[in-house]
Amino acid sequence: MRQNARVGSIALSTTIALDTRAKNLIAAGRDVVNMSVGEPDFATPMAAQDAAVATVRSGKVRYTPAEGTNSLRKAIAEHVSATRGVAYTPGEITVCHSAKHALSGALLALVEQGDEVLCLLPAWVSYVEILRYAGAKPVEVASRKDLGPDQAAIERAITPRTRGILLNSPNNPSGYVMSEAEVRAIAAVAEKHDLWIVTDEIYRRLVYGGAPNFSPASISPAIRARTVIVDGASKAFAMTGYRIGYIAAPKEIAAAVGRLHSQLTGCPNAVSQAAFEACLKSEPAEVQRMCDEFQRRRDVIVSGLRSLGLPCEMPRGAFYAFPDVSAFLDGRGSSAFCEELLEEVELALVPGSAFGVDAHVRLSYATSLPIIEVALERLGRFLAKRRPGAAAGSKR
Repeated sequence: MRQNARVGSIALSTTIALDTRAKNLIAAGRDVVNMSVGEPDFATPMAAQDAAVATVRSGKVRYTPAEGTNSLRKAIAEHVSATRGVAYTPGEITVCHSAKHALSGALLALVEQGDEVLCLLPAWVSYVEILRYAGAKPVEVASRKDLGPDQAAIERAITPRTRGILLNSPNNPSGYVMSEAEVRAIAAVAEKHDLWIVTDEIYRRLVYGGAPNFSPASISPAIRARTVIVDGASKAFAMTGYRIGYIAAPKEIAAAVGRLHSQLTGCPNAVSQAAFEACLKSEPAEVQRMCDEFQRRRDVIVSGLRSLGLPCEMPRGAFYAFPDVSAFLDGRGSSAFCEELLEEVELALVPGSAFGVDAHVRLSYATSLPIIEVALERLGRFLAKRRPGAAAGSKR
């Protein structure tokens, strides 16, 4: 049986594949420390749990509108209006099965065959594959040395076929948070060249110190009209398994995504919608406690990585560290590095090649401090064998 060529060309998500492999090894009795997956290790806030249970027990678990319940869309519109400082209506909101589902729906609604879309590196593993499936050509744009956006490189990457730009701040995998000035500069380029902007803001709430994350939709009515916000419940509310997200977009794009999903997937999960709505209406106290703990973990892991001789920018958002391991790659790349790391010291990390930046690896600190300490010790043992002169020293 012949499969569709576009589906056949899609690569399996590297992060999901690595997490699955690590879990399989653990199930087989291996003592693997898994820092490959971006999943908070905290319990879902009680507001979400209570709302989910109440919805199940009510018996009112039925189909909802394809674009989500009216009450959740209203709650999301109020939330986006308050957090981005610009008014949104429920008609500009479409609820989706996850932020990834929202992203894929938005891109399928926007992309025409042969369009070019700028992806700023390092870029989350699914961006390129979703764009390719939609028929677009992803154009990867290298970052500055500090992993921030390179404005000159963005300008150089634009061609007559460029139709859009995909932003992600706070960034996965680097944790970089774009400044307001950087977002404004990119938005000005989008306006100048008549590009749409899809801004993945799933980590918006997880910013540590300094100014909060700034959305391009906040700039002006003209920029808002060309911007699609992608967000969801997974990260800030530790609701990964609930699978619920949304887009906030001009009404015609929100409606287009709703039509698309009505045919492909139907309505979002009714229980998860109720749980998400409860969190949006209450801003649970657990969220700030989770953020505070992530910041403590960040400080420990970055300090530890630097003490091992790995250059590492301080991530200001999300829950990832993205150190430079180029001095230890031996010309074989980050994939080989992570493969050997898993086999030799049972530590699962994600190679930077998955994000378009081969000199780095990603560590998720969405795990406990004791596990982080074990991970750093194992990484240190692994690196010690690869330092210049290590082999010679071992022979004496």
